[in-house]
This record gives sequence, structure tokens and C-alpha cells, in this order.
Amino acid sequence: MSATRCVGVILAGGEATRFGGAPKGLQVVEGRRIIDRCADALRDTTDDLLLVANHPDANTWLPGVRTVTDVRRGEGALGGLHAALSHAESVPVLVLAWDMPYPSVQLLRALRAAGARGYEAVVPESETSGRGVEPLCAWYAPTCLAAIERRLDAGDRMVVSFLADVRVHRLSAAEVSPFGDPARIFLNVNTPNDLPSPLRP
Repeated sequence: MSATRCVGVILAGGEATRFGGAPKGLQVVEGRRIIDRCADALRDTTDDLLLVANHPDANTWLPGVRTVTDVRRGEGALGGLHAALSHAESVPVLVLAWDMPYPSVQLLRALRAAGARGYEAVVPESETSGRGVEPLCAWYAPTCLAAIERRLDAGDRMVVSFLADVRVHRLSAAEVSPFGDPARIFLNVNTPNDLPSPLRP
């Protein structure tokens, strides 16, 4: 693991409209909440944890973990990345969306290790993502904050927009596959139907 400190950030943004407004990360998958699965994976791969969430009860979700809100409200997932880097105080971040129930510790370690080689962003490629990469399971250097702010100031809220402005390393699909089935690793629980089948209502 890199000697450079790294903060693990759980991004718990969004209003979960497709999930009926219920906090997605509090859903229980195979006996454990998704947020706990994310926290455990990040504890194994980073030096500190941070929860970015705007929900009024968020500070009760992970006792002992620092909980912060978006610095720029209403800016979507890109605003969540902005908050992650802003609150990490000039330390690289390894971010994970809180609606991903099957994070791979090995993949997270690979992202962090690649980040130590001088990149500003390390993102895994994903055939299941319409963006081609998974920006909410990725490593970012503090220098990404300025690039994100420029995009937000220009009214561009696309979560991958700032990647055109920084030094990016894409972890190829071939490099990701040894860590598990990408469809499982990058599963997003956006609706109740996205829950693993035994848990669907």
C-alpha cells in the first residue's frame, strides 16, 4: 500500500427518488447494510474514513466516522466528489458510492496503488457503465478539486467532465476482471429491482 495518506470516502448523496426516497445505503444485503460493506472495504484500503451525506440523520449511520455535507448543494454526484476532496484537506481520496453492495478490496487497493504513480485520477473501466468508467469507485488526487470547481462554475455537472482536464489512468477491463465479476463489483442499487433477487420486494 502506498505510503501517501489516503482518505476513504463514502458518497451518500442523491435523493434516491427511484428508491422511493429511502436511504439506499441502509438497505440490508446478505445480512449487512450496504453502507457497512462500503465502510469495511475502505477501512481495509485507506487510512481514514469520511462520509459525505446531506441527510439530517447521516451522522448516526456510521458512529465514529466523520460526516460532512456537500459544500456546493444541488450539484449532483460531481458536487459529492467536490465535497470529498474539499473535506479531505489536501489528501488523496478513494471514493465509493454507498449504493454499491459488493465492493472489491483488491480493486480498491489497485486503484490506490496506481494513484501513487503520479496520476491525478484513477478510474476503472466498466462495460456496464454508460460512461465507460466508474467514477464513483475511483481514486482522486487533491489537484482534481480545482478541475471540478471549474466545471461546476461553468454549469457542467457531468460527473466525468473534469477527467478531460487532469492526468487520468484508466484501469482496463482486463485489469479489473481478476478482482471479480464487474457486473457484481459495480452493481448500483438505484431502484428496489436492483437489489439482489432474494431481497427484491
